[in-house]
Amino acid sequence: MNKITRIILFVIIALFIAGMAFYPTIKQKVKKEETSQAASRPGSGRVGNRDARSLNVNAKIIRPESLIDSQSNVTGTLIPDEQVDLTFETSGKIVSIFFKEGSNVGKGQLLAKVNDKPLLAELQKLEAQVPLAEDRVFRQKALLEKDAVSKEAYEQVTTELEKLHADIALSKAKIAQTELRAPFDGIIGLRQVSEGAYASPATVVASLTKIIPLKIDFTVPERYMNMIRPGIPIEFQMDDKKETYKASVYAVDSRIGQDILQIRARAIYPNTNGKLKPGRSVTATIIYNEIKNAIVVPNEAVIAEMGRDIAYVYSSGKAKAVELTKGIRTESNVQILSGINLGDTLIVSGILQLRDGLPVSIDNIN
Repeated sequence: MNKITRIILFVIIALFIAGMAFYPTIKQKVKKEETSQAASRPGSGRVGNRDARSLNVNAKIIRPESLIDSQSNVTGTLIPDEQVDLTFETSGKIVSIFFKEGSNVGKGQLLAKVNDKPLLAELQKLEAQVPLAEDRVFRQKALLEKDAVSKEAYEQVTTELEKLHADIALSKAKIAQTELRAPFDGIIGLRQVSEGAYASPATVVASLTKIIPLKIDFTVPERYMNMIRPGIPIEFQMDDKKETYKASVYAVDSRIGQDILQIRARAIYPNTNGKLKPGRSVTATIIYNEIKNAIVVPNEAVIAEMGRDIAYVYSSGKAKAVELTKGIRTESNVQILSGINLGDTLIVSGILQLRDGLPVSIDNIN
């Protein structure tokens, strides 16, 4: 074996011995790097420095909110503010009709008239007697002051004058009954009679409807009888649900309907432009109460457990169970009176997997 071959062999042996000496240290370092890389991959049992047993959850920071206590899907009906069938107070032939069907009329406007000529003649006859009756009273008074007539004679002519004035007033009242006037502002409907027809107090000439404002009739179950009251706001929609209208309750029935065990109430809507018409069905939401700065949590975050209500809050990396006192409940939320405070971090997902003291990791927070 020559000298060069011996040198090469010596170097190989030296490198082998050095590698065996450092092998444990290198192996340990590689293992740590593999562990670190595995922990950083999705689906691994650890995220950063978090415990492999922690549950990933979503959370919500409790802030003051407004909570509306309401009842939805209440069916109601639009009705006129006022509505009446127009009839004459007396009988006679209709001589004039002054309204146009479907038009707006004002209170006191003359709409139709029956023949009043006999009554006018009677009035003219009575009024013609007034000057003579007044002259008699004047002469009898002058004579009475001179003791030329008795007081009884003076009182008799005075009574005759008063009776004449009463007859005149009665005649004018009968003439007024031949006139059909609008009792309030509104829209007059279709005419049911024609000029020349004979009308009686039972004859309907037309209907008059006041639609500014409108009323909404609805009923609520008897359990709400202590909550429904004048002044409560409501919101309602038509079948097309294109627009929401606002009204307010102004009257509540004094008794519960025994046939349906519900209480009737009535709201009023301004209907300023007369856009809505009576008779339509509506779907209303009754807003019984609005609580400002309330502590509100989602219904799904509350668990009924052994006769108590609990929720979980995030505390130092763990789930903490708290016992709740609830207030009013809506379709999606519940008011909390005690157990949760403003600023607490409420856990809102994975509720059924939680237990007190379980390590949790927050993925999303609102």
